[in-house]
Amino acid sequence: MREALDPWTFVVASYAIGVGATAAMVTWSLMAMKRAEKRRDEARKR
Repeated sequence: MREALDPWTFVVASYAIGVGATAAMVTWSLMAMKRAEKRRDEARKR
């Protein structure tokens, strides 16, 4: 019987965290870009 830890659990978890964090950052950046474009358009109308 082996009592060593299985490293693939940590590999999969780290990839999941990395992909999730990247998706969150892309979403946050897109939302910030949309807000900035909206502010720019409102400033040009004045």
